[in-house]
Amino acid sequence: MADEGDVLTDLNMDPAATGNGADNQPVAGIISQYVKDLSVENPNAPACFQWQSAPNIDVQFNIAAEPVSEEVSEVELKIKLTAKADEGDLYLVELAYCGLIGMRNLPEEHAHAFLYAEAPRILFPFARRVIADATRDLGFQPMMIDPIDFNGLYLQQLQRRADEEAAAMGQAPAGEA
Repeated sequence: MADEGDVLTDLNMDPAATGNGADNQPVAGIISQYVKDLSVENPNAPACFQWQSAPNIDVQFNIAAEPVSEEVSEVELKIKLTAKADEGDLYLVELAYCGLIGMRNLPEEHAHAFLYAEAPRILFPFARRVIADATRDLGFQPMMIDPIDFNGLYLQQLQRRADEEAAAMGQAPAGEA
């Protein structure tokens, strides 16, 4: 049985599944999720509600992960949303939406993939709702950000890094010759 206060206790419903009671099964999950930071600006209200030009929308996001303890990490999904019209800025929304992620007995490559692909995929719909509510509360149509393929982006990042490392390895000997 897990110790009291073990944040991952509920993630493995049958700790005796290994036959000897050892807790060595790989497990990962969301412990908690929350808004860490939210900034909402409507710098040209009320004049902007009279503007006729179509807004240009820019959405940027970033993913970060920081260890909290041996088995818990905080994954932060940052989203920056700006809307500008010909007449000026309509709004700016910056959100840091986080989740506490519990992982036990996962190989490093699986843990990394969970932190940077799967956890953001799980957190995204909740962050999307916060953004939609914020833009609606600013007096505009709710901004429904299109779904993001975090797994595909994660694989692209891994490939890009592998290509960069291979290029660096290939260039180092040529520079020494």
